[in-house]
Amino acid sequence: MGRIVTFTHMSVDGYFAGPAGEIDWFSHEDEEDRQFSAEASRGSGTLIFGRTTYDLMAGYWTTPEAARANPDVAEVMNNTPKIVFSTTLKPSQGRPLWKNTRVIPEIRREEIRGMKRDAAGDFAILGSGSIVQEFARLGLIDEFQVMVNPVILGEGKYLFRDVGRLNLKLVENRTFRNGRVFLRYGVG
Repeated sequence: MGRIVTFTHMSVDGYFAGPAGEIDWFSHEDEEDRQFSAEASRGSGTLIFGRTTYDLMAGYWTTPEAARANPDVAEVMNNTPKIVFSTTLKPSQGRPLWKNTRVIPEIRREEIRGMKRDAAGDFAILGSGSIVQEFARLGLIDEFQVMVNPVILGEGKYLFRDVGRLNLKLVENRTFRNGRVFLRYGVG
């Protein structure tokens, strides 16, 4: 049985994006971050995205620049099966889908539970704050991984908007030299 794990960058005040969806406040990585990303990316069975994150990821990880800057992660990102939840994404929009991508138009709790039950590996939701919110509201997430960035945005898109109480257990934490803090929580 597979698990659903999230990985989201977050500001100290709880936002996953700025007011207009901007994410430039966490894009400055160093070698320690790249090594962490390479190690973490090896364990994903299927990646899950919302439309906005999918477009950003597909637009970057398929480029020669990504292959040069972070070849290990680029290889995983390009070859791992992907699910994108979107009512608007269609291959007929003048461009092909990113390799190994399946589009699902809506999130249905029982369908997701069936996917988890039948999976040989885990699912990883990368970014995709609205997908994290919906999955959390439906009780589908098994583990939250949050990279807290040393910035206060003051306003933006709050990660846990409209999510009810969830009791979490700290499984791992790690502090990075650049001030980021990685937190991994199990649910329950």
